[in-house]
Amino acid sequence: DQGPRQLIGLHKDGREFPMELAIAQVNQDKENRIFVGVARDITDQLEAEKVLQKQNERFNAALSNMSQGLCMFDSDLRVIVSNDRYALMYGLSSEQIKPGMTLQQIVECRFANGICAGESPEEYSKKLFKIAKKNVTTTTYQELSDGRTIAVVAHPMSDGGWLATHEDVTEIRQFEKQLTHLAHYDDLTGLPNRVLFRDRIDQEIKRVRLGGAFALLCLDLDGFKEVNDTLGHVAGDQLLKVVSERLRGCIGETDMVARLGGDEFAVLQASTDQPRDAAALATRICSVISAPIDLGLNEVVVEMSVGIAVAPKDGTDYVQLLRKADMALYQTKKDRRGAYCLFEQEMESKVMDRHALGLDLRQALAADQFELYYQPLINIQDNKIGGFEALLRWQHPERGTVSPVDFIPIAEETGLINQLGEWVLHQACSTAVNWPDDIKVAVNVSPVQLKRGNLLQIVKDTLAASRLPAARLELEVTESFLLQDEEATLATLHQLHDLGVQISMDDFGTGYSSLSYLQSFPFDKIKIDASFVRNLSKENDGIGIVQAVVGLASRLGVATTAEGVETEEQLNIVRQEGCTQAQGYFFARPMPASEISLVFLRQLTKRIEIAA
Repeated sequence: DQGPRQLIGLHKDGREFPMELAIAQVNQDKENRIFVGVARDITDQLEAEKVLQKQNERFNAALSNMSQGLCMFDSDLRVIVSNDRYALMYGLSSEQIKPGMTLQQIVECRFANGICAGESPEEYSKKLFKIAKKNVTTTTYQELSDGRTIAVVAHPMSDGGWLATHEDVTEIRQFEKQLTHLAHYDDLTGLPNRVLFRDRIDQEIKRVRLGGAFALLCLDLDGFKEVNDTLGHVAGDQLLKVVSERLRGCIGETDMVARLGGDEFAVLQASTDQPRDAAALATRICSVISAPIDLGLNEVVVEMSVGIAVAPKDGTDYVQLLRKADMALYQTKKDRRGAYCLFEQEMESKVMDRHALGLDLRQALAADQFELYYQPLINIQDNKIGGFEALLRWQHPERGTVSPVDFIPIAEETGLINQLGEWVLHQACSTAVNWPDDIKVAVNVSPVQLKRGNLLQIVKDTLAASRLPAARLELEVTESFLLQDEEATLATLHQLHDLGVQISMDDFGTGYSSLSYLQSFPFDKIKIDASFVRNLSKENDGIGIVQAVVGLASRLGVATTAEGVETEEQLNIVRQEGCTQAQGYFFARPMPASEISLVFLRQLTKRIEIAA
């Protein structure tokens, strides 16, 4: 027979090797047939075939088991190879995707199966052709009609073809969207947060630099802390949700409301008619928020204070605009809560001056710039001196006398009130111990001192060091003092009371919860605020307030002090209505300790008797 034959070659060393024999008939003589054979060693060829076979097996295994869909096209955009994952991803059968099919045919099959990217087959194919022609690795995301998101990475090949991998990234994209939402929105209210709000402000700043205007409104919820403290954090969170919804209803489509944190909100108003539109929006917000809010078992009423800055008039920088809107908000809360205020340049000057005052305040105590003045408290029922209230004065080397109204809030904000309060208590007790035994000293206590948590120990140490009996010390606290932390506050007050210290409620009637606290703690005295006494006359309706407070205190067995008594008529009225004590310029102005001598005390006693 003619044709190649497979032979086994044998080396002289005994090793065998595969050979291929090509046989050709040369002579067809009947008796003597002559054949010519050429043998060739095919060992390397067979080994190469085995390697190639193994590589193909591995390639097929990789294609079949990879998590991504794969499809390779030649330069004519015809399929060279694809894997099962690609077919499964787009619902393609074995008949719908074969080597040699065009990209256009596959796209048409995908659309026929209802798995498409929202465009027509022609539009989608054109988009893929453009990607292929770029000859650069390109990543695109397809939003399929069934809700899945597919990431397609197209890799160009040297022969003009391209390889595309397809990966289902639906869960990853959803997770990314969740992370993006968390990074830009408040979890409780769903409002944009500080990050997203700043991005939007920056965009508006770019716009107004070319012309136009917008307003930034800083909002603060007045009364939120009281709701949180009295009804709990769940009620507080519900309140914030309701407020957020009301704010959404107040703004326009092009505006944005954000929660900056706590009970602080901000609004971007894109309207160009400023500040008129911002003022109208602020008025609407204040009105809407002040309506009663139903929290299930409780109904609460809160107010919203607003500060407004307008770009570009007040600045073209986010930080600058926010700071100025916050200054306006501070002015609102200082003047009248539940209202709005537009930024004015002098506000910035006041803030700078306030900052400078705060720096000076840090040096004032060490520089011995403080002094205590004392104003007498007169027992108008038995016409005797009951005690003196210690009043802090700051003699600034350049500013002169600085009012406590100006520096006490700064001291509270900076925490310096703790150190200052200890100094006042020590000075007052050390001075009072030299007075007659029946004269007390009254010292005001800041809410910040209570927060520190060591007021009881400070009082104990001060009384021990000065040797002043506890019964001769009277601590005056305001209602805001009690609102800091009711349970802890009342516990501290009870401990001080058990020590023998007298406790007075100062500025009665100007806070939130006077009556409830009068029931929860046995105050020794109620001080009627000077605002109710200052304009008191027989024709004035303020008499009714004094009567009500004195009547309430009398039923509770609590003494009353009328502050701000400046005239004999006012003195006669508060005495007639049953007040226990009176304090004011009618008897004496505040004076340094050096002026409180025995001679002065005798003169003051004589004046009291004459006034009686």
